Amino acid sequence: MPEPIMPKPDDPRLTTRLAGLDQDGRPVAAQVVMERPLTLFLNGQEIVTIMTVGDYPEYLAAGYLINQNMLRGDDEITAIDHDPEVEAVVVRTARTTDFEQKLTRKVLTSGCAQGTVFGDMMEKFDTVVLDPGARLHTRWLYSLLKAVNTVPSLYLAAGAIHGCVLCEADRPIVYMEDVGRHNAVDKIAGHMRLNGIGPDGKYLYTTGRLTSEMVIKTVQMQLPILMSRSGFTAWGVELARRAGLTLIGRVRGRRFIALSGVERIVYDADPGVAPDEPRGAGRKAGVADDDRD
Repeated sequence: MPEPIMPKPDDPRLTTRLAGLDQDGRPVAAQVVMERPLTLFLNGQEIVTIMTVGDYPEYLAAGYLINQNMLRGDDEITAIDHDPEVEAVVVRTARTTDFEQKLTRKVLTSGCAQGTVFGDMMEKFDTVVLDPGARLHTRWLYSLLKAVNTVPSLYLAAGAIHGCVLCEADRPIVYMEDVGRHNAVDKIAGHMRLNGIGPDGKYLYTTGRLTSEMVIKTVQMQLPILMSRSGFTAWGVELARRAGLTLIGRVRGRRFIALSGVERIVYDADPGVAPDEPRGAGRKAGVADDDRD
């Protein structure tokens, strides 16, 4: 089994220390996340400039194009060239793409940072059939939460970051962070595509809100289960029900709420033996108790 991909909070490119004052007026040095632009090109056309923490630019670029439906499933990616000097990444394909029409759409989702183009994301939404036989065991859930919440991360080091985790059974296998949750999930989509990882037996965990954007991207990645520490939007729930996606939110300790696809949940663990989280523990995993993220 390949080694899981985990955050790299010690990477000096991702954070910096800045001087300031605390509440008592005393000098302090705060660890803060870096935020830098990354301009994405598809073949010879500039597509978008993304504000990102800067790690895994190749995965981010491929995942963004995939989740915007600018790359189809049968498009062959021949090269991805990243130039850190000019802060740009170029994705090259074997055949000409039809992205020009997509650039005319201007409706943005509620994603933090620049958001994403809603119309493009919905193109194949109703054609995706999610695995009806997929299951989520509650005994996996409790083990997974412990693993995710205790792994060293950029959030624990500096805050101001979102996380998305590709999971299998009770294991996190790809954990991506970024200043926007849409960037984090795009990195996972890119990693799956470039490494030939299919959706079978996989599901997605996020520290961010369960919005329409997160639901649409999860469905496009053909992952049948999406869960979060945070809460829901009504449109996100409606889309999840429409797609048959299992949607689980407010996952903290022994508690969670499922609002869609409940038939995939296998209740095989006693929640009474799972540790509950004290109020305030959510801040240690990337989300405040009141879901403001």
